[in-house]
Amino acid sequence: MKISLLSLFFLCFSIVAIAQTATLSGKITHNSGQPMDGATVIIKELNRSTMTDDKGRYEFKDVKYGSYTLLISSVVSEKKTQNINIDSPSIVFNIKVKENVTRDLQEVSIAGKTEKRKMETSGFAMSIIETKEASLRNLTTNELLDRAVGVRVRQNGGEGSPIEYNLNGMSGSTIGLFLDGIEISTYGSSFNLNNIPPSMIERIEVYKGVLPSHLSGNYIGGAINVIMKKDASANNITAAVSYGSFNTYRADVSALYRNQKNGFTARASGFYSHSDNNYEMWGKFSKYTLPGGRIVRNYRTKRPNDEFETIGGRFEAGFTNVKWADQFFIGYNISDSYKQIPHGITMTKPYFGRFNEYQAHVLSLNYNKNNFLLDGLALTVNAVHSRRSTYLEDTVSLKYNWDGTLLVKNSEGPPETYGYSPGMGQQGVAVMSNIERKISNIRSNLAYTIVSGHRVSLNHKFEQSDRNDQDLLIPERSKWITLNGLTTNIFAMNYEAELLNGKLKTNIFGKYAIYKTDQQRTISELNGLLNYQNTSTTRDNKGFGGTLSYEAIRNGFLILSAEKSFIMPTDRHIYGEPENNLLANPNILPELAINYNLGGRYNFNTTNQHKFSLYGNAFWRNGYDKIIQQTRVDPVIEGRENQVEDIQVTQFVNLSKTQSIGFEAEFN
Repeated sequence: MKISLLSLFFLCFSIVAIAQTATLSGKITHNSGQPMDGATVIIKELNRSTMTDDKGRYEFKDVKYGSYTLLISSVVSEKKTQNINIDSPSIVFNIKVKENVTRDLQEVSIAGKTEKRKMETSGFAMSIIETKEASLRNLTTNELLDRAVGVRVRQNGGEGSPIEYNLNGMSGSTIGLFLDGIEISTYGSSFNLNNIPPSMIERIEVYKGVLPSHLSGNYIGGAINVIMKKDASANNITAAVSYGSFNTYRADVSALYRNQKNGFTARASGFYSHSDNNYEMWGKFSKYTLPGGRIVRNYRTKRPNDEFETIGGRFEAGFTNVKWADQFFIGYNISDSYKQIPHGITMTKPYFGRFNEYQAHVLSLNYNKNNFLLDGLALTVNAVHSRRSTYLEDTVSLKYNWDGTLLVKNSEGPPETYGYSPGMGQQGVAVMSNIERKISNIRSNLAYTIVSGHRVSLNHKFEQSDRNDQDLLIPERSKWITLNGLTTNIFAMNYEAELLNGKLKTNIFGKYAIYKTDQQRTISELNGLLNYQNTSTTRDNKGFGGTLSYEAIRNGFLILSAEKSFIMPTDRHIYGEPENNLLANPNILPELAINYNLGGRYNFNTTNQHKFSLYGNAFWRNGYDKIIQQTRVDPVIEGRENQVEDIQVTQFVNLSKTQSIGFEAEFN
């Protein structure tokens, strides 16, 4: 218990002050008597809140005598308001919450919906992944996602290897990954979904195809939006440690604190992961070169030079449920990772001594307020500024076998290795480079409820990235490297309506994007002064679409969505990533897509304890100038141009036209 300085002063002089305070406790249950786990209980006048445990119990201490209003809310039932009078030292107040049931003269009908049900029947082809079970088990966020219908998470290799998310056949740059509505790429490659423990996640929203306007961006295949827990009603600390094969271990910890009196809230989390990734491998590309040059294929050996290590922390402080903000947080993220590179795009030859390091420093601001300035107006602002660096080193020129032994040139006599080759590395010319990126990302949403069931929203996304490539091996060359910048502005507007007593829901939206690239190229040097050439290119695109949800029968919904959208090339598409063997393509074009989704959802409510749902969705996607990652067909080794195994680099290019048709279904 906190004791004020004034109280200490009085205690020193043996003066006793008696305050009329009480302990308020109780149990919240459904009509069926089942305890309500995870419900939020708020004392409105005191702006104090808490959360029920798995038995439905809640408790407030040091509540002054008086009359108060209790607000009870949960994602699995409707909200309830209850008046209470505190007039004795201990009050036990049990509350039963109605399960959204209204009665008329003839029947009992479900009138309310949980937040999950509302989102899944809003007209978008989407699903909600709940994390309650995963938070109690040793599951990563990616493992949780991979269990969802229509979602596939692919990782090429062990820990630290690139991860690709696939939604109904769409993957790569067509899929958006968000953390509370902000692209997770802003936080740097050393911070990803696997670094976020499920215990810190409230829910995961998976959109397949058409996206709501508040997630407007360069995505046409869908998006994964991870919503972090915002309820700060209960102070807590969680931690997890795991160990697995190949010397793999993970650890994460998170903590939350809220001062119930003034609303001050602090959240912190940290993670650490390590793996040697030294699993056994064999196959066409796993080969052993005998002395003299003879090659033995399908050579079994442990995978070498593939160690991965990452560490990071996330800190946030602010206020929740205060008069001027529902949520206000200022945050700082830091992450660092080390990744050895065992080979190029294919396993043509082993690399030893080639590695990269990533580091990111991220400042963030989150503000949310309902009834902002006037009733019905809501403002949400998410802003992130990051400084990221990517270091790549490859200066070892020796030649190795997959087992780490040096190649021997001669088959007879004393072994003779190839030795060092000045100026060379494992993958061609020696490299020691660093890429500095400064990225600002601001998303803002202003929504106004005109009348009940009619809402209009304005959305704006601003993103600016500045990239500075540095040659650390020969610094003199850095001044001849082109400086690159990219600025994107996306404006979106949507109108939502509920008609026919809420049976029909529509959402019409449009967006307009302006995309600008800037380059500063050094063209000459005279008397120590550099002459630059500045070039800028501006493109714009328009998109529009809509969704419809109709409750054709009780608990049965018809869901339709359609969209014409686009993908504007990103920093990665245009300027490449040397550390990942990705070449630049400054001439890449935007991708256009037309998407259609038609589906349905039916909920079987047999009893309060047993509920089932059936979901199905058909999709048809058409892409034009589709952006894909393609291996380069340029010769890598002279005289062996046609051997695919020698390809070491990739590049983003445009395909003229693509089409994807499919169907998905789920029963749970």
